[in-house]
Amino acid sequence: MIRHSSRLDAIPPYLFGEIARLKAEALQAGRDLVDLGIGDPDQPTPADIVDALASAARDPETHRYDESPAGDSAFLDAVCRRFEREFGVTVDAGAQALELIGSKEGLAHLAWAILDPGDVSLVPNPAYTVYRVNSLMAGAELVEMPLLQRNGFLPDLTAIPTDAAKRARILWLNYPNNPTGATAEPRLFEDAVRFCRDYDILLVNDAAYAEVSFDGYRCPSVLQVAGAMDTAIEFHSFSKMFNMTGWRIGMAFGNPDAVTALNKLKSNIDSKQFRAIAHAAAYAADRASNAASLDLVRRRRDILVDGLNSLGWNIPRPRATFYVWVPVPEGYTSMTYAAALLDRAGVLAIPGVGYGAHGDGYVRMSLTVPGDRKGERVAEAVRRIGEAGLTPGSS
Repeated sequence: MIRHSSRLDAIPPYLFGEIARLKAEALQAGRDLVDLGIGDPDQPTPADIVDALASAARDPETHRYDESPAGDSAFLDAVCRRFEREFGVTVDAGAQALELIGSKEGLAHLAWAILDPGDVSLVPNPAYTVYRVNSLMAGAELVEMPLLQRNGFLPDLTAIPTDAAKRARILWLNYPNNPTGATAEPRLFEDAVRFCRDYDILLVNDAAYAEVSFDGYRCPSVLQVAGAMDTAIEFHSFSKMFNMTGWRIGMAFGNPDAVTALNKLKSNIDSKQFRAIAHAAAYAADRASNAASLDLVRRRRDILVDGLNSLGWNIPRPRATFYVWVPVPEGYTSMTYAAALLDRAGVLAIPGVGYGAHGDGYVRMSLTVPGDRKGERVAEAVRRIGEAGLTPGSS
């Protein structure tokens, strides 16, 4: 028997496994499921981006190693231009930007590049599991920042113990937020920059959903805060804003020391993304639009939120992300409610406890719905939930 590394023992059990098993059983039995589970865009990548990839792939120069210092120069120049247009912040492509093989890869490797065993990692709860898992595998001690409804699912930085702050090396934020759908105003980023400068902590904002917003809302960037470049790094991705999850392309912007540390680790692990994909992403950054897909997501959001509210919930329409964070009816945990939705309504949702203990009492419903064209499958999910009596106030 091959013995695995002890660091793998630090990874908590995969709590989505039971839901995945139940889903597989239901599909095998021929049941019709409305899948509100994974946050993977169900619409195709815009055709002009695909055309740009095809053209770039025909260029033999893209078939070789990318020997650039931090990523394809056309890509880095394009994403820095886009960042300035979207957020009004000028980024030095040569020192403050880095190409990633998807933002997930960059976030994971940043933990390894910054944290030593015994360091403190300040992690939100509930949260995307990459921050927690990779902090643990790097040997860090977790100090959690609860994201509670009464605080708008924002962390209370004043509640972080002083001794933990003094030992902390990273503070993780994720706004717009997965799984809660919460958004942050500039004040949170201002407070976080001040906190991290006071304690010499690297501030990390995972902004993968920064350009998935609705109703005229414009998401702020942490790098808009004065002095943020001294202490912050922000991660962005093409996965959500251009339906490019499978392409694996993203970028980091921010503090040059953090960018350099991450790049040093990556240069010993990967050889950068296929340059044709980087060229297609550069085209997307400068010229493409995904407005039609985002409009469909907005329509689904309205159908789902308004429908659930008609059944007894009181859920605000999220201003960004693909997610609706739904409190479970009295008498359920997030796991038992997700199981009941699947068994009694044929609706798949993700139990909130999978994102941390403070996610219990919620399920996450995604607005990326396979087989849906105009919101009809979302409306079907609402109908089934109501008919099954899985609503607030139902026994």
